[in-house]
Amino acid sequence: MQKEQINQLVDRITGTQIKEPNQRVKAIVDRMLLDLFNVIDDFDVQPEEFWSALGYLTELGQRKEYALLSAGLGIDHYFDVRLDEKEAQVGIEPGSTPRTIEGPLYVAGAPVCQGEARLDDGTDKGEILFMDGQVTDTQGRPVAGALVEVWHANTLGNYSYFDKSQSDFNLRRSIVTDAEGRYRFRSIMPSGYGCPPDGPTQKLLDQLGRHGQRPAHIHFFVSAPGFRTLTTQINIQGDKYIYEDFAFATRDELIPDVTHHTDQSAIRDKGVDGPFAAITFNFSLPHAVEGVPSTLIDRPRAAA
Repeated sequence: MQKEQINQLVDRITGTQIKEPNQRVKAIVDRMLLDLFNVIDDFDVQPEEFWSALGYLTELGQRKEYALLSAGLGIDHYFDVRLDEKEAQVGIEPGSTPRTIEGPLYVAGAPVCQGEARLDDGTDKGEILFMDGQVTDTQGRPVAGALVEVWHANTLGNYSYFDKSQSDFNLRRSIVTDAEGRYRFRSIMPSGYGCPPDGPTQKLLDQLGRHGQRPAHIHFFVSAPGFRTLTTQINIQGDKYIYEDFAFATRDELIPDVTHHTDQSAIRDKGVDGPFAAITFNFSLPHAVEGVPSTLIDRPRAAA
Protein backbone atom coordinates (compact mmCIF):
# COMPACT_ATOMS: atom_id res chain seq x y z
CA MET A 1 0.00 0.00 0.00
CA GLN A 2 0.99 3.59 -0.48
CA LYS A 3 1.82 5.30 2.80
CA GLU A 4 -0.84 7.91 2.09
CA GLN A 5 -3.43 5.14 1.84
CA ILE A 6 -2.35 3.84 5.26
CA ASN A 7 -2.50 7.34 6.74
CA GLN A 8 -6.01 7.87 5.38
CA LEU A 9 -7.19 4.52 6.75
CA VAL A 10 -5.78 5.25 10.19
CA ASP A 11 -7.37 8.72 10.14
CA ARG A 12 -10.72 7.13 9.35
CA ILE A 13 -10.42 4.54 12.12
CA THR A 14 -9.17 6.98 14.74
CA GLY A 15 -11.73 9.64 13.89
CA THR A 16 -14.83 7.76 15.04
CA GLN A 17 -15.34 9.29 18.50
CA ILE A 18 -18.85 9.62 19.91
CA LYS A 19 -17.66 11.40 23.05
CA GLU A 20 -14.65 13.35 24.25
CA PRO A 21 -11.70 10.91 24.47
CA ASN A 22 -8.77 10.82 26.84
CA GLN A 23 -6.44 12.82 24.62
CA ARG A 24 -3.21 11.23 25.84
CA VAL A 25 -4.51 7.68 25.51
CA LYS A 26 -5.95 8.44 22.10
CA ALA A 27 -2.73 10.02 20.83
CA ILE A 28 -0.66 7.01 21.94
CA VAL A 29 -3.09 4.41 20.55
CA ASP A 30 -3.42 6.31 17.27
CA ARG A 31 0.36 6.35 16.89
CA MET A 32 0.66 2.66 17.77
CA LEU A 33 -2.02 1.76 15.24
CA LEU A 34 -0.29 3.73 12.49
CA ASP A 35 3.07 2.14 13.33
CA LEU A 36 1.50 -1.33 13.41
CA PHE A 37 -0.15 -0.89 10.02
CA ASN A 38 3.17 0.23 8.57
CA VAL A 39 4.98 -2.79 10.07
CA ILE A 40 2.33 -5.12 8.62
CA ASP A 41 2.75 -3.48 5.23
CA ASP A 42 6.56 -3.24 5.30
CA PHE A 43 7.01 -6.90 6.25
CA ASP A 44 3.95 -8.23 4.40
CA VAL A 45 2.67 -9.77 7.65
CA GLN A 46 0.03 -12.38 6.88
CA PRO A 47 -3.26 -12.73 8.80
CA GLU A 48 -2.14 -16.13 10.15
CA GLU A 49 1.01 -14.54 11.54
CA PHE A 50 -0.97 -11.74 13.15
CA TRP A 51 -3.41 -14.14 14.83
CA SER A 52 -0.48 -16.25 15.99
CA ALA A 53 0.95 -13.14 17.62
CA LEU A 54 -2.36 -12.45 19.40
CA GLY A 55 -2.36 -16.03 20.66
CA TYR A 56 1.17 -15.50 21.92
CA LEU A 57 0.13 -12.38 23.84
CA THR A 58 -2.76 -14.31 25.37
CA GLU A 59 -0.37 -17.02 26.54
CA LEU A 60 2.02 -14.37 27.86
CA GLY A 61 -0.77 -12.98 30.04
CA GLN A 62 -1.96 -16.39 31.19
CA ARG A 63 1.58 -17.29 32.29
CA LYS A 64 2.01 -13.82 33.90
CA GLU A 65 5.22 -13.17 31.96
CA TYR A 66 4.58 -9.68 30.59
CA ALA A 67 7.04 -8.18 33.10
CA LEU A 68 9.59 -10.86 32.26
CA LEU A 69 9.35 -10.16 28.54
CA SER A 70 9.58 -6.41 29.15
CA ALA A 71 12.92 -6.96 30.90
CA GLY A 72 14.11 -9.37 28.21
CA LEU A 73 13.36 -6.97 25.37
CA GLY A 74 15.37 -4.24 27.12
CA ILE A 75 12.33 -2.03 27.77
CA ASP A 76 12.97 -1.80 31.52
CA HIS A 77 16.60 -0.89 30.83
CA TYR A 78 15.49 1.72 28.30
CA PHE A 79 13.37 3.45 30.94
CA ASP A 80 16.40 3.49 33.27
CA VAL A 81 18.64 5.05 30.62
CA ARG A 82 15.93 7.57 29.74
CA LEU A 83 15.55 8.61 33.38
CA ASP A 84 19.34 8.92 33.68
CA GLU A 85 19.20 11.39 30.80
CA LYS A 86 16.32 13.36 32.31
CA GLU A 87 18.21 13.68 35.60
CA ALA A 88 21.37 14.82 33.81
CA GLN A 89 19.43 17.47 31.90
CA VAL A 90 18.02 19.04 35.07
CA GLY A 91 21.30 18.83 36.97
CA ILE A 92 20.54 16.13 39.52
CA GLU A 93 23.65 16.00 41.67
CA PRO A 94 26.24 13.52 40.36
CA GLY A 95 27.77 10.73 42.39
CA SER A 96 24.70 8.69 43.19
CA THR A 97 24.59 4.91 42.94
CA PRO A 98 23.45 3.82 39.46
CA ARG A 99 19.92 2.55 39.12
CA THR A 100 19.00 -0.62 37.32
CA ILE A 101 15.87 -2.63 36.73
CA GLU A 102 13.51 -3.76 39.49
CA GLY A 103 12.45 -7.00 37.83
CA PRO A 104 9.10 -8.73 38.42
CA LEU A 105 9.82 -10.57 41.70
CA TYR A 106 9.56 -7.95 44.48
CA VAL A 107 7.04 -8.69 47.23
CA ALA A 108 5.78 -5.92 49.49
CA GLY A 109 5.57 -6.33 53.24
CA ALA A 110 8.90 -7.95 54.15
CA PRO A 111 9.71 -7.86 57.89
CA VAL A 112 11.40 -4.64 59.02
CA CYS A 113 14.64 -4.95 61.01
CA GLN A 114 16.73 -2.31 62.74
CA GLY A 115 20.32 -2.05 61.49
CA GLU A 116 20.84 -5.71 60.66
CA ALA A 117 18.94 -8.81 59.62
CA ARG A 118 19.20 -12.45 58.69
CA LEU A 119 17.51 -13.08 55.37
CA ASP A 120 17.62 -16.86 55.02
CA ASP A 121 15.65 -19.39 57.07
CA GLY A 122 18.56 -21.82 57.40
CA THR A 123 17.17 -24.52 55.11
CA ASP A 124 19.34 -23.75 52.07
CA LYS A 125 22.90 -24.97 52.54
CA GLY A 126 24.47 -22.58 50.05
CA GLU A 127 27.58 -20.54 50.80
CA ILE A 128 26.95 -18.18 53.70
CA LEU A 129 27.02 -14.51 52.73
CA PHE A 130 27.63 -11.51 54.98
CA MET A 131 26.91 -8.15 53.36
CA ASP A 132 27.21 -4.68 54.85
CA GLY A 133 27.53 -1.08 53.81
CA GLN A 134 26.48 2.49 54.38
CA VAL A 135 23.81 4.76 52.94
CA THR A 136 25.00 8.33 52.38
CA ASP A 137 24.09 11.38 50.39
CA THR A 138 26.23 12.27 47.38
CA GLN A 139 28.59 14.24 49.62
CA GLY A 140 29.29 11.18 51.75
CA ARG A 141 27.18 12.23 54.74
CA PRO A 142 25.44 9.28 56.48
CA VAL A 143 21.69 8.90 56.06
CA ALA A 144 20.32 7.50 59.30
CA GLY A 145 16.94 5.80 59.20
CA ALA A 146 17.09 4.96 55.49
CA LEU A 147 15.12 1.88 54.46
CA VAL A 148 17.14 -0.77 52.62
CA GLU A 149 14.78 -3.33 51.12
CA VAL A 150 16.61 -6.42 49.89
CA TRP A 151 15.49 -9.58 48.10
CA HIS A 152 17.20 -12.33 46.11
CA ALA A 153 16.94 -15.90 44.84
CA ASN A 154 18.04 -19.09 46.58
CA THR A 155 20.69 -21.49 45.32
CA LEU A 156 18.19 -22.94 42.83
CA GLY A 157 17.46 -19.52 41.37
CA ASN A 158 13.98 -19.34 42.92
CA TYR A 159 12.30 -16.57 44.93
CA SER A 160 10.06 -17.00 47.94
CA TYR A 161 6.34 -16.32 47.41
CA PHE A 162 6.67 -17.37 43.76
CA ASP A 163 8.33 -20.62 44.88
CA LYS A 164 5.80 -22.09 47.34
CA SER A 165 8.37 -24.51 48.80
CA GLN A 166 10.13 -21.62 50.55
CA SER A 167 9.05 -20.07 53.84
CA ASP A 168 7.28 -16.70 53.86
CA PHE A 169 9.68 -13.84 53.12
CA ASN A 170 12.67 -16.13 52.88
CA LEU A 171 15.59 -14.08 51.50
CA ARG A 172 13.57 -10.86 51.86
CA ARG A 173 13.94 -8.16 54.51
CA SER A 174 13.66 -4.40 55.02
CA ILE A 175 16.53 -2.96 57.06
CA VAL A 176 16.51 0.49 58.68
CA THR A 177 20.00 2.00 58.76
CA ASP A 178 21.56 2.92 62.10
CA ALA A 179 22.76 6.35 63.25
CA GLU A 180 25.77 6.10 60.91
CA GLY A 181 23.64 5.06 57.95
CA ARG A 182 24.91 1.48 58.13
CA TYR A 183 23.12 -1.76 57.30
CA ARG A 184 24.25 -5.38 57.49
CA PHE A 185 22.75 -8.77 56.85
CA ARG A 186 23.50 -12.47 56.76
CA SER A 187 22.14 -14.59 53.94
CA ILE A 188 23.29 -17.19 51.41
CA MET A 189 24.96 -16.62 48.07
CA PRO A 190 22.22 -16.47 45.41
CA SER A 191 22.27 -18.33 42.12
CA GLY A 192 21.56 -17.01 38.67
CA TYR A 193 18.56 -18.39 36.80
CA GLY A 194 16.81 -18.44 33.47
CA CYS A 195 13.37 -17.82 32.05
CA PRO A 196 10.98 -20.78 32.40
CA PRO A 197 12.14 -23.00 29.51
CA ASP A 198 8.57 -23.85 28.48
CA GLY A 199 7.28 -20.29 28.85
CA PRO A 200 6.34 -17.74 26.19
CA THR A 201 9.24 -15.39 27.00
CA GLN A 202 11.83 -18.07 26.26
CA LYS A 203 9.79 -19.10 23.21
CA LEU A 204 10.25 -15.63 21.72
CA LEU A 205 13.90 -15.43 22.78
CA ASP A 206 14.50 -18.72 20.95
CA GLN A 207 13.02 -17.16 17.82
CA LEU A 208 15.40 -14.22 18.29
CA GLY A 209 18.41 -16.51 18.77
CA ARG A 210 18.89 -15.34 22.36
CA HIS A 211 19.33 -17.01 25.75
CA GLY A 212 17.18 -16.10 28.76
CA GLN A 213 19.77 -16.30 31.55
CA ARG A 214 20.46 -13.85 34.37
CA PRO A 215 23.64 -13.71 36.47
CA ALA A 216 23.41 -14.13 40.24
CA HIS A 217 22.30 -10.82 41.75
CA ILE A 218 20.73 -9.14 44.79
CA HIS A 219 17.94 -6.55 44.48
CA PHE A 220 17.56 -3.35 46.51
CA PHE A 221 15.16 -0.50 47.06
CA VAL A 222 16.85 2.25 49.10
CA SER A 223 14.71 5.14 50.31
CA ALA A 224 14.77 7.97 52.84
CA PRO A 225 12.74 11.15 53.36
CA GLY A 226 14.09 14.01 51.25
CA PHE A 227 15.94 11.73 48.83
CA ARG A 228 15.18 10.12 45.49
CA THR A 229 14.39 6.43 45.91
CA LEU A 230 16.99 4.11 44.41
CA THR A 231 16.05 0.91 42.59
CA THR A 232 19.11 -1.16 41.89
CA GLN A 233 20.79 -4.55 42.14
CA ILE A 234 24.32 -5.83 42.53
CA ASN A 235 25.71 -8.66 40.43
CA ILE A 236 27.85 -11.39 41.97
CA GLN A 237 31.42 -11.10 40.76
CA GLY A 238 32.60 -13.98 38.57
CA ASP A 239 29.22 -15.14 37.27
CA LYS A 240 29.59 -16.22 33.63
CA TYR A 241 26.49 -14.26 32.59
CA ILE A 242 27.52 -11.04 34.32
CA TYR A 243 28.01 -9.23 31.00
CA GLU A 244 25.48 -11.37 29.13
CA ASP A 245 22.41 -10.63 31.26
CA PHE A 246 19.32 -11.20 29.13
CA ALA A 247 17.66 -8.29 31.00
CA PHE A 248 20.53 -5.82 30.31
CA ALA A 249 20.75 -4.88 34.01
CA THR A 250 24.53 -5.08 34.50
CA ARG A 251 26.42 -1.87 35.25
CA ASP A 252 30.12 -1.86 36.08
CA GLU A 253 29.59 0.18 39.25
CA LEU A 254 27.21 -2.52 40.54
CA ILE A 255 29.74 -5.39 40.61
CA PRO A 256 31.33 -5.27 44.07
CA ASP A 257 34.28 -7.37 45.15
CA VAL A 258 33.42 -10.68 46.81
CA THR A 259 35.83 -12.06 49.40
CA HIS A 260 35.61 -15.79 50.11
CA HIS A 261 36.85 -16.72 53.59
CA THR A 262 38.13 -20.21 54.31
CA ASP A 263 40.49 -19.40 57.18
CA GLN A 264 39.41 -21.14 60.38
CA SER A 265 40.03 -18.08 62.56
CA ALA A 266 37.78 -15.94 60.33
CA ILE A 267 35.13 -18.66 60.43
CA ARG A 268 35.28 -18.78 64.24
CA ASP A 269 35.10 -14.98 64.47
CA LYS A 270 31.88 -15.02 62.44
CA GLY A 271 30.43 -17.83 64.49
CA VAL A 272 29.55 -19.96 61.46
CA ASP A 273 30.16 -23.61 60.65
CA GLY A 274 32.15 -23.25 57.46
CA PRO A 275 33.49 -20.97 54.72
CA PHE A 276 31.62 -17.76 53.96
CA ALA A 277 31.63 -14.88 51.52
CA ALA A 278 31.64 -11.17 52.34
CA ILE A 279 30.52 -8.15 50.30
CA THR A 280 30.66 -4.47 51.25
CA PHE A 281 28.58 -2.09 49.16
CA ASN A 282 27.66 1.52 49.88
CA PHE A 283 24.63 3.34 48.50
CA SER A 284 24.69 7.04 47.62
CA LEU A 285 21.35 8.84 47.27
CA PRO A 286 20.68 12.20 45.55
CA HIS A 287 18.36 14.69 47.23
CA ALA A 288 14.79 14.98 45.98
CA VAL A 289 14.18 17.63 43.33
CA GLU A 290 10.85 19.16 42.33
CA GLY A 291 9.66 18.72 38.76
CA VAL A 292 11.64 15.58 37.94
CA PRO A 293 9.85 12.27 37.27
CA SER A 294 9.69 10.07 40.34
CA THR A 295 11.99 7.08 40.62
CA LEU A 296 9.28 5.17 42.50
CA ILE A 297 7.31 3.52 39.70
CA ASP A 298 3.62 2.81 40.21
CA ARG A 299 3.32 -0.71 38.80
CA PRO A 300 1.64 -4.00 39.75
CA ARG A 301 3.60 -5.82 42.44
CA ALA A 302 3.03 -8.92 44.51
CA ALA A 303 2.04 -8.54 48.15
CA ALA A 304 2.03 -11.36 50.69
